[in-house]
Order: sequence, then structure tokens, then C-alpha cells
Amino acid sequence: MSDLYELQLTLDLPGSLTDSDLALLRGHLGEGSEELRAPDAYPLLSARGPAQRIGGTLIGDLARSAQGWALTVRQEVHPDEFDELRELVQWLAARTTTSGTIGYLRFLEWDVPDVLVADPAAGTAQRLTLAPARSTEDQLIPDPWS
Repeated sequence: MSDLYELQLTLDLPGSLTDSDLALLRGHLGEGSEELRAPDAYPLLSARGPAQRIGGTLIGDLARSAQGWALTVRQEVHPDEFDELRELVQWLAARTTTSGTIGYLRFLEWDVPDVLVADPAAGTAQRLTLAPARSTEDQLIPDPWS
């Protein structure tokens, strides 16, 4: 049994992101030379290549688009990272121009993922559970220790 999750994010961000915001995002993608803000922070979206447990490949890409920036991420994440991931996904939700589905979170042993849905007008996101046997908690990224 494993405690890994698959995190997928696909969303657009405005071209008006500040240099500081872009540096933070690039830092989490493992592309920036600047350090992340917190002293013990590390890149959360930087894994690349074959996934260890979820199949497929791990990616993280930020590209300029006609509307601003396009972000695509697929990572294996551990519950120990959920506090930092929750903060990062909330940060992205506060800036995204994408309305509706922005990603998925799936426990390795689940067949059906939870959906991450953004409301750009409110600057928030929520997690919706599609599997009837699971309940959706109030948290965007669940707290595995609660």
C-alpha cells in the first residue's frame, strides 16, 4: 500500500502576473534560480520523467500564451506536502483566469479522482468528490492527519 497521490493542474494565469509571482511559480517548477519565500520551502512541482507509482510521466510547464500564461502540472505528491500544496493551489486559484475545473487529486488506489474547481470571480477553489463512497471535506487539499 502506498500513500502517494496524483496531482494534475491545467489552468491559465493572466499576463499581468508580477515578476515576484512568476519567480515564485518558476521556483516551484524547479526553473527559477531564486529561493522560495519560506526558509524550509522546496519546489513542489519540479519532478520530471517517469512516475514511480501513478504511471505515465511527471511534468510541470509554464508557457506564455495569447491570454497570459498557461500552466500544466502532473506530479506524485505525498500527504506530508499537503499543507504547502494547499497553500500553493489556493494561491493559484486567487490568480487564475480559468473558470471551472483546474485539476484533479487522486489517491493512488482510487479509480476516480477528486476534481479541483476554481471560481476566478471569488478567487477561490474547492475540491469535489465524484465517488459516492467518499465525502468532500471543506479543504481544497485534504488534511491527512485530521
